[in-house]
Amino acid sequence: MTGAAAPVLVHTVGRAAHLTLNRPEALNALNHVMVGLIDGALTEWERDPTVKTVVVTGAGARGLCAGGDIRAVHDDARDGDGRASAEFWRDEYRLNARIARCPKPYVAVMDGIVMGGGVGISAHGSVRIVTERSRIAMPETGIGFVPDVGGTYLLSRAPGELGTHLALTGAQIGAGDALLCGLADHYVPSEALPDLVADLDAREVAEVLDRHGRPAPEGELASAREWIDACYTADTVEEIIDRLREHGAPEAKAAADTLLTRSPTALKITLAALRRARRLGTLEEVLDQEYRVSCAALTNPDLVEGVRAQIIDKDRSPRWSPATLAEVTDVERFFAPLGERELGLGDAPHSG
Repeated sequence: MTGAAAPVLVHTVGRAAHLTLNRPEALNALNHVMVGLIDGALTEWERDPTVKTVVVTGAGARGLCAGGDIRAVHDDARDGDGRASAEFWRDEYRLNARIARCPKPYVAVMDGIVMGGGVGISAHGSVRIVTERSRIAMPETGIGFVPDVGGTYLLSRAPGELGTHLALTGAQIGAGDALLCGLADHYVPSEALPDLVADLDAREVAEVLDRHGRPAPEGELASAREWIDACYTADTVEEIIDRLREHGAPEAKAAADTLLTRSPTALKITLAALRRARRLGTLEEVLDQEYRVSCAALTNPDLVEGVRAQIIDKDRSPRWSPATLAEVTDVERFFAPLGERELGLGDAPHSG
């Protein structure tokens, strides 16, 4: 699929191969066709000795990628058998692992909005660039879903309990906090991006970063570590909320209020997934776990209801089922093995 209407634009200039996510009207939301196009391009470029660098950008002025095509998942979960969503996630998560193992520098320009599946397409890369416009989040608990695309791997490895805070609340962070949390590596002012991308066509990545990189503006999370680490080390979501309410910091109370608007089921699964991800050794093993959780979420009413409330009807009033944390008692079923339907990435040999 080629031409300006293609959802992914692919071209090479000099030593660089370029991927441009090209659905600006949908904030470059990632669908199954796009995953296939990106995977095919990477296959070609990994074999091409003239390609030294892969550069990933988003079309339009608003951001790299707002996430996966969650409307399609909603429709499949509500009206179908979930098979299309499971196949999409299978290929998407395989692509996330492939990006992490890319043998050539994979430069992700994380300008503007980068959320959900957008994090998966960028934050596993070897060179991740943020700007003053970057707004990065894993907002899944707000739609009755759980951080995926390797998000629980990344967030479980953030300093202290910062990743737990981000995963449960879905809070958006800017450049400084993305660097602190290990979701990005370099800060470049947005006005320098055209020159940076052009320079990558002719120069080594390290030289280009030396030329355009700048110190990042200070984030907000470093000063919040005291209350975040104190509250989110609790063993249960209920206790986390109690600690946040009792702590005294206004930001802690605000976080508690946010959590009470999220899907109780999604919160409990997310906390369990993060804690388990810390104990798993590789990204591939965590993606296997996320695939089990995602497939189970298709059969849970909160995913359809959350997308309806936030994306489709936009009434922002989801009716979660169960409605309270106390009623969520069966978390283990979301982690049950899938037998022949397993993703199986953790069993595959890989380098790095």
